[in-house]
Amino acid sequence: MTNENTSSTLLTPPLGGFQEVDGRRLYVHRSGSGGPAVVFLPGASAIGLDYYGIQQEVARFTTAVVYDRAGTGYSDEAPLPRSAAEVATELRELLRAQGIPGPYVLVPHSLGGAYAHRFAQLFPGEVAGLVWLDAFHRDWDDFVPAEASLAASVEMSPTEEQLRQALPAIRQMCVELLVDYPQDVRDAVIEYHVSDRWIHVGIAERVSMPGLAVELKAAEDLPDVPVIALTPMGIDPGQQALMSEETLQAMHDGKARLDAAMVSAVSRGEQRILPDTGHSQLCFERADAVVQAIRDVVDWAGRA
Repeated sequence: MTNENTSSTLLTPPLGGFQEVDGRRLYVHRSGSGGPAVVFLPGASAIGLDYYGIQQEVARFTTAVVYDRAGTGYSDEAPLPRSAAEVATELRELLRAQGIPGPYVLVPHSLGGAYAHRFAQLFPGEVAGLVWLDAFHRDWDDFVPAEASLAASVEMSPTEEQLRQALPAIRQMCVELLVDYPQDVRDAVIEYHVSDRWIHVGIAERVSMPGLAVELKAAEDLPDVPVIALTPMGIDPGQQALMSEETLQAMHDGKARLDAAMVSAVSRGEQRILPDTGHSQLCFERADAVVQAIRDVVDWAGRA
């Protein structure tokens, strides 16, 4: 499936700017100073400014960068889906063009894990550490029941019509989650999440998950850098609507084992289980835990 993402009018970001990479303008916003710089990699359907609240806290102790990969958010259009190598290489070029030196602490959420993993495979010397926010992992299918596999997730994904019907509920959820954001940022992020682009981008990127796992398995595992994995075990309304309670529990159990295996594979790794939040709410309801994990990895990387 290829989505040319041809909506004629792109929304305007409330802050930040653009950097041209390979002939496309990429949206980027940086705050703070010092290093290692922390770079957020959004999930499918997410944009850089979803992580604005966390970014501002992290900017108190180091450079913090949010951005939108090509074809998503406020960045220029691009055919979707894309390979993990394309996205990872694009991110590296963006950071270089912005004059932000590595190595970086990568903070992927959800699908962003595929792109962080590929970045680490391609440029291992430019990764200082990782904070894994319930992020995509190539070994997902080895730990969860078949009903929750990557291929099954694609099959269960809501259609465009279902997403359009859900827009009022999505708007209300965004209003509640973004209550502490500045009004201009909050309003802009909410409008993106009920836009045609949000619908089309999410559908196009989600279909890529099985292929991304194959791509990642063809190369190395994560480098031996500090890693903290945050594993939310609360119920996500979106997931609850797509699978039975039994399958959801089995998926959560498998996810916890997967994150535990990932952090045990490095010299300094730690899993932090969060029972009081879900996948989509993690970065809003438990921003405190996310910021603390980032601070700890930045400190560990500095000592290393």
